[in-house]
Amino acid sequence: MAVKITSVEPGSPAKHARIRKGDTLISINGNAITDVLDYRFYMTDEKLEILLCDEQKKLRTVFVEKDEYDDLGLEFETYLMDRQMGCKNKCIFCFVDQTPKGMRKSLYFKDDDTRMSFLFGNYTTLTNLKESDIQRIIKMHISPINISVHTMNPQLRVEMMKNPFAGEALKFVKMLTDGGIKVNTQMVLCPGYNDGEELEYTLSELSKLGENVQSISAVPVGLTKHREGLTLLRGFFPNEAKQVVETMERWGEIFLQKYGQRTAYASDEFYILAGKPFPDYDFYEDFSQLESGVGMMSMMLHDFALALSQADEPQKPHKVTVATGELAYPMLQGFAQQVKERFPQITVQVKKILNDFLGHSVTVAGLITGQDLLAQLEAVEIGDQLLIPANMLRHEQDKFLDDITLVEVSERLGVEVIPVENDAFELLDRMLYF
Repeated sequence: MAVKITSVEPGSPAKHARIRKGDTLISINGNAITDVLDYRFYMTDEKLEILLCDEQKKLRTVFVEKDEYDDLGLEFETYLMDRQMGCKNKCIFCFVDQTPKGMRKSLYFKDDDTRMSFLFGNYTTLTNLKESDIQRIIKMHISPINISVHTMNPQLRVEMMKNPFAGEALKFVKMLTDGGIKVNTQMVLCPGYNDGEELEYTLSELSKLGENVQSISAVPVGLTKHREGLTLLRGFFPNEAKQVVETMERWGEIFLQKYGQRTAYASDEFYILAGKPFPDYDFYEDFSQLESGVGMMSMMLHDFALALSQADEPQKPHKVTVATGELAYPMLQGFAQQVKERFPQITVQVKKILNDFLGHSVTVAGLITGQDLLAQLEAVEIGDQLLIPANMLRHEQDKFLDDITLVEVSERLGVEVIPVENDAFELLDRMLYF
């Protein structure tokens, strides 16, 4: 499938070769271009023979010389240059299936696109791929790939993902690692399904795949109050969460001895559920699964202490409020106390926002809605600014999950609302310097 060019960057190699908006890109050096992976892989050569079709359906060939890996300078109708692959699974733990009606359309799309895994770090189950797709990944050395494994037991994977191909697709994990592709793997653990002995089996099987399995994370199933008609699931009890943490730490030691890296980690949420302290900063090595909630708390604790030790005296006293979810609340309370002890003229108030919209079992800040924020803060004396985690908002940082805008929240509360990234240095700056 050829792809249409929507714009050509001024001064780019493509512009110099007189490639035009409206042209259709057919091939580069004889290789058909069907999506962004083809384009990015084949355009890296220094000498390119590019076959195009103009808007009058006339074919022409242009030649481009450029430095290796320089961008050609073309843009297309969609970033992927193709339709995004949706998910064909019906996982018993799927969070999208637990999302109430009436929210924006994008929240109901189930992504399962390997290209998004490589480009943006999304996780893919591999269930909508063929062997030819895997060979293409290996040929292009698209690495790393993030894989939602969940279990290495083929029958159990079919049962949990409600896809008859889910078990067979596990062979692709070995094909990728044998082909030199690094993989990050994740397991959403559900009590009574893929924990306990099944977790031991999965870790054992992954350990056989060698050093190209660069990380393994275990995260607890997330359950909202909107589960009508779905598989009956529950959360982890503290003793069960403790067992998961101990299992992941024991296997981490096995990986460390065998391959020189810890590889296997339980998410921060498992440590909280188990009532266990977070491991030290160095435990997490390169923090390979921060986006899965692995090591985020340890990193923030370490970095906040460092940032506070280097902080300059604030120029004027003020008060800020930090809104967060239940999961991070104790840590942020600790940060507020540290600021008070170091700079008594600064008041940091931390407010825990309960998730009434999705249910109180959802404790992460990133799933808090604008309506819950407003309902629980309208009677609060906020002070000079309200700080919120940036992941409460979509990527454009203008709307919450329920489509309430940042401007609406600011106007309703009568205070400036500042989104803050998961960065302890930025967080402290916002607390201290108004």
